[in-house]
Amino acid sequence: MAGVANAGYEPRMTLTAPEISGLCPPRFDAVKDAFARNFTDAPEGLNEQAARFSVVVAGETVVDLWAGSADPRQQTPFTDRTLVPVFSTGKAVMALLMASAVQRGKLAYEEKVASLWPAFGAGGKDTVTVAQMLSHQDGLPGFSEPVDPAIWFDQRAVLDRLAAQAPMWPPGSASGYHPVTVGYLANEVHRLADGRSLGQALREDFAGPFGLDLWIGLPESEHDRVAVLRKPSAAASLGPVDAIKTAAFLDKGSAPGGRGSAEWRTIEIPSANLHGTALDLARIMGLVANGGGLDGRTVLSPDVLAQATKERIHGQDLVLPYVISWAAGLMRNAGLDIFGSNPDALGHCGWGGSCAFADPSARLSAAYVMTRQSPHLIGDPRAQRLIDALYAAL
Repeated sequence: MAGVANAGYEPRMTLTAPEISGLCPPRFDAVKDAFARNFTDAPEGLNEQAARFSVVVAGETVVDLWAGSADPRQQTPFTDRTLVPVFSTGKAVMALLMASAVQRGKLAYEEKVASLWPAFGAGGKDTVTVAQMLSHQDGLPGFSEPVDPAIWFDQRAVLDRLAAQAPMWPPGSASGYHPVTVGYLANEVHRLADGRSLGQALREDFAGPFGLDLWIGLPESEHDRVAVLRKPSAAASLGPVDAIKTAAFLDKGSAPGGRGSAEWRTIEIPSANLHGTALDLARIMGLVANGGGLDGRTVLSPDVLAQATKERIHGQDLVLPYVISWAAGLMRNAGLDIFGSNPDALGHCGWGGSCAFADPSARLSAAYVMTRQSPHLIGDPRAQRLIDALYAAL
């Protein structure tokens, strides 16, 4: 995750902004202006193809803007029903689903993973807790030996290999961001504790009851609503490369491949392939912004929310080139300063620039999605421009 500030960037080109749709009262005119400028003179020349930015305050949608085309040929308008793959931004939803399992007494953050999944304890991982797993402390950011990228489509093969693998550093001593593996691990822990996958829990406990257009494992019937992404023009900067970073990001088998986008969308990878809308990402993050409540219903108690959001480890991450304060699956804003001005805000970013976050002090939650991906791992300058404008208007 790269570039946490947008100061010093100069526009490289000027274009015409497309028609902007949605909700934006006069109080937030500066946000709409920033949204338009991301199409015409985006920082670093990262002019939008399509994007959406949604903000919810105290349970009320106050900003919801979208514009652009859902495909590079500009044949399909981006609408309020367009779904966007948000990659690691989905880890924020994963964290909330795990918190929901804790709330229902199915899991405990301090519970040993191996107590639910004995095979996981191999290689010195027997003391790893659920909270340590969610905060990237278990030493499994990827496979220690190269694999065929098609392995990710065989969930059991992935889990068996990770369970048998020795950690790449002493568990609990440091965080090392798990781009993909943490989703498989969390999904298995949730399945063993709850009886359901995280994708099923999302559908049954949140998407259905609250009308959230969020999916972990997207049915083929919804694929025609998915926007086409434009991949980054450059690779992300990870700093000096070592075996840990190679396993996490750089090996050929470090991410799913070889099966096509349709199959990738359909399988459940809670860490990497959530599809959804910016508005419903902002709405579900309202659980953090509003003391565990969503649409007037209490979902997480103050105690469980405090456990989910408190700092679990703070220091130089072994994979990402940042000092990070990790909660149980969420990035804390302290030191990163990418989720507004409150150090106690929490959220997550995804490959290419998407993000979702919540600020409890302002009872605010927001999300940004886009179709033109950038090489920034966190703090995409387009999102930063929008968030800066938002906080200036509050």
